[in-house]
Amino acid sequence: MTVLVLTCEEDLTADIVVATLHELGVPLVRLDPADLPGRVSLSAEYADNDFHGYLKSGERMVSLNSLRSVWVRRPGVPGARSAEQSAWITAEAEQALYGMLSCTHARWMNHPTAAAQARYKPWQLHIAHRSGFLVPPTLLTSFPSAARQFAATHRDLVVKSVSGKHPGDPPMVLPTTRISPDTDFSGVAAGPTLLQRHVPKEADIRLTCIEDQLFAARKKADPEEVDSRFTHHGTWEAAEVPDAVHRAVLAYMNAAQLAYGAFDFAEDPEGAWWFLECNQGGQFGFVQLETDQPIAQAIAGWLAVKSAP
Repeated sequence: MTVLVLTCEEDLTADIVVATLHELGVPLVRLDPADLPGRVSLSAEYADNDFHGYLKSGERMVSLNSLRSVWVRRPGVPGARSAEQSAWITAEAEQALYGMLSCTHARWMNHPTAAAQARYKPWQLHIAHRSGFLVPPTLLTSFPSAARQFAATHRDLVVKSVSGKHPGDPPMVLPTTRISPDTDFSGVAAGPTLLQRHVPKEADIRLTCIEDQLFAARKKADPEEVDSRFTHHGTWEAAEVPDAVHRAVLAYMNAAQLAYGAFDFAEDPEGAWWFLECNQGGQFGFVQLETDQPIAQAIAGWLAVKSAP
């Protein structure tokens, strides 16, 4: 039984897990969907009430009926390196690859359908509330009047990108930014804007969940920072997970149908953990390197389990 790893060629985080799978003696095939068609080939036959599918990457061929798990780590866009690139090639390659893989009994980390839904930040906030997390009051709006009213109520605010994408070219990360309540909110009408009550941070928390295994790390926050992605203050240390957060994480993972999730929290001065987001494909390598938590081993162990027939 084989593990299929879908990721780009240069992925150090995947390298750690792949090395662990090799140590466990688990057969694996690693490929990038961006190489389909080209270096990656596929074939599937549906006949006589049966299905037989195959993937080939370089010199490696794998039967899809032999897959035990599929790790969707950081795959490229299908067809991106095709000799004849086009939106049509991308659509055809994506439908063929993921459609074939969905016909197998393999376990997914994470299934593309669940992963696509989990990327929506408004949906994340909804599920976080239902799961029992503390969630800062949040407004998503294109009504300037609603933004002004929200600011008058909560005063200390941050503004975030809904999609996480920067409007410029080349693509950049758009930082979370603190704003004053007397900001001119007329620009909200130009596009959906996400406003959230600012949580004064004592520390940043990154919690990595692999099914029911939780690995939390804490980094003391700079009092002046808003978005810790743009600072290098402090180091990560292993942290205990409060019982209420533990229960909420498992409820969230179940509701989202995820096998892997990277949660970000803001710890306030009273020690409460406030939910900020869950990245279904978030990095974990930096946490493992600084805390020695066996996250890669947990992922490899999950992938190595044989799928149900």
